[in-house]
Amino acid sequence: MPLALLALAVGAFGIGTTEFVMMGLLPDVADDLRVPIPTAGHLVSAYALGVVIGAPLLAAATARMSRRKVLIALMVLFVAGNALSALAPDHHWLMAARFLSGLPHGAFFGVGAVVATTLAADGRKARSVSLMFLGLTVANIAGVPVATLMGQHLGWRATFLGVSAIGLVAIASLALLVPRDHTHAPSTGLRGELAALRSLPVWLALGTTVAGFGALFSAYSYITPMLTDSAGYADASVTLLLALFGVGATAGNLLGGRLADHSLRGTLFGGLTALVAVLALFPVLMGAQWSAAVAVTLLGTAAFVTGSPLQLMVMEKASAAPSLASSANQAAFNLANAGGAWIGGVALAAGFGTTSPAVAGAGLGVLGLFVAATAYAVDRRRATASPGRLVAAYRPRREAARR
Repeated sequence: MPLALLALAVGAFGIGTTEFVMMGLLPDVADDLRVPIPTAGHLVSAYALGVVIGAPLLAAATARMSRRKVLIALMVLFVAGNALSALAPDHHWLMAARFLSGLPHGAFFGVGAVVATTLAADGRKARSVSLMFLGLTVANIAGVPVATLMGQHLGWRATFLGVSAIGLVAIASLALLVPRDHTHAPSTGLRGELAALRSLPVWLALGTTVAGFGALFSAYSYITPMLTDSAGYADASVTLLLALFGVGATAGNLLGGRLADHSLRGTLFGGLTALVAVLALFPVLMGAQWSAAVAVTLLGTAAFVTGSPLQLMVMEKASAAPSLASSANQAAFNLANAGGAWIGGVALAAGFGTTSPAVAGAGLGVLGLFVAATAYAVDRRRATASPGRLVAAYRPRREAARR
């Protein structure tokens, strides 16, 4: 695989670290800035809002630029946002800096996925995308715990300076390792990118991402009370169990990329089906500590098997102009985060039990399967009814009649 994928993975590692580290730093940030923890929690929302807004807007604004230059520019914005976070004098400035840090997230992964597929040999496109996403999953295993410890011992501002340093390494890696000749400016431009978003299959593919990963976040958002209240784990054990989720996610990401190169559709439907099955079994698996640990690992594996296939599905549906659609898919992942957590919370608040968010997630997974099936059915119907196919089918009959 090209070394350029390493540069993309370094950028993904930095982005994944800054996205998730705030959860572990909330008490320290709240104490230092003298705000309640619920108020400090808005910093997580500010980042997610930046991702949702920045993904399509930045992809559209840079539609005529070389993708290599776009990736470097996005990482410069990432470094600026994290450096400003470290220097923020109060909660409001930190909110603005976190929003700025989130802006390049979706566009980086979206454009990076397109670049990864152009660098890959035939039959390795999904694997190349999974290697870029490897930086994101490894961030959950190594980056976030190390950054959290740094914040607890050196202060939360040191964490964001450290993440800024990772961003600088990513910029240097992109400049040195990503070849210029593979990342020229797209010929379609903004008009072509916007035209791709008028396609119904593209929107159905985005809907599959929202429902499919919404299934994950419906359960994962409430995994701590499941582990402590249902499985009987102590609070101190939760961090280790979440690391198991990261291990499962990393394995699932690599497995999904390898399988999707053989069958994109089969891997997507198989992964979503496995995710539904794991979530449906959560009430049983959370009944004992050993099975709960297995459930957390399987949840990460089943969910991230679908990561690369979902990204490639969107790019496949928008094949003529994939950059904007690919970036919009990153916004869809964050909508899945917010929507899944909300649906899981509704199930929990309704009194259906501690593991009810997982059952609600299984329902979202079934919806994701239905939307994906609809997307492929629409594509097949359009291909069958396309004028070229109709003419090709009619021509032999006409010539036979003449004879």
